[in-house]
Amino acid sequence: MTTGSLAVIDMQRAFAEPDSPWAAPRYAEAAAGVRRLLPAFAERVTFTRFVAPAEPSGAWRAYYARWPFALRPPHAPLWRLTDDFADRAPHIMDATTFGKWTPELAARVGPEGRLVLAGVSTDCCVLSTALAAADAGVETLVVSDACAGADDDSHARALDVMAAYGPLIRVVTVDQLIGN
Repeated sequence: MTTGSLAVIDMQRAFAEPDSPWAAPRYAEAAAGVRRLLPAFAERVTFTRFVAPAEPSGAWRAYYARWPFALRPPHAPLWRLTDDFADRAPHIMDATTFGKWTPELAARVGPEGRLVLAGVSTDCCVLSTALAAADAGVETLVVSDACAGADDDSHARALDVMAAYGPLIRVVTVDQLIGN
């Protein structure tokens, strides 16, 4: 069994459905990688959900002025995990921020733990989570083929940025992490 905790970032309908303004074109490929990872982590998996705040404040007001479709309550269909993960998510953590390195996730990983990241979007929520966890001194692995970006170029650039933070952050593949 693989060591550490797996955080599956925002595998939600808002990022999966082709008609969503936030659709990640390679969502299905990332989902396939996530499905391969899940058995290796058993109960050490946290699924996260990006949800809109009840009332945006600060710079978030301008953000939601640009993306008003997203101002929906946490129970809205666009914030649900996709069907392939809804029944596989024993622990779900919501956050109104891109970064999911919250006190709750930190407690699940532990001070000397290892955080493995997968999900969407590589160039937003995965990146924000990885940088914050690395700053906290947590060994962070980003599984490149279990992530998807807003587009291929953004995905690749985000992976390059995170790899530059080595050895705090390492970019790996599913096969490198768990084998075939």
